[in-house]
Amino acid sequence: MLNESEVGGVATEVKRWSAGRKKQVVLRLLRGESVDALSRELAVPIYRLEEWRDRALAGMDVGLKERENDPLEKQLDDANRRIGELVMEVEILRKEREVRRPLVGRRSSR
Repeated sequence: MLNESEVGGVATEVKRWSAGRKKQVVLRLLRGESVDALSRELAVPIYRLEEWRDRALAGMDVGLKERENDPLEKQLDDANRRIGELVMEVEILRKEREVRRPLVGRRSSR
């Protein structure tokens, strides 16, 4: 794998930013390091660093909004489970009815 690529006669380093590396950068930003200084040090545009920070904060919001043992969530899960059971029961009854009295070949009552 090449660490450098030739662009217009100038060698530039190609970096892949894993989630772990981005997390370290975002943590540095959250600790108060200057976005300008990090941008220069890492050769990453300021808008990209701010984007990583905003995404990390949004992810944190989602994680912190989760409720454990939420009674409404339990009721919703129970209702969805019951709906699934009823749908399966209806399908079974329809198949049984078709086996007993197939509609194919029956004449109209007219």
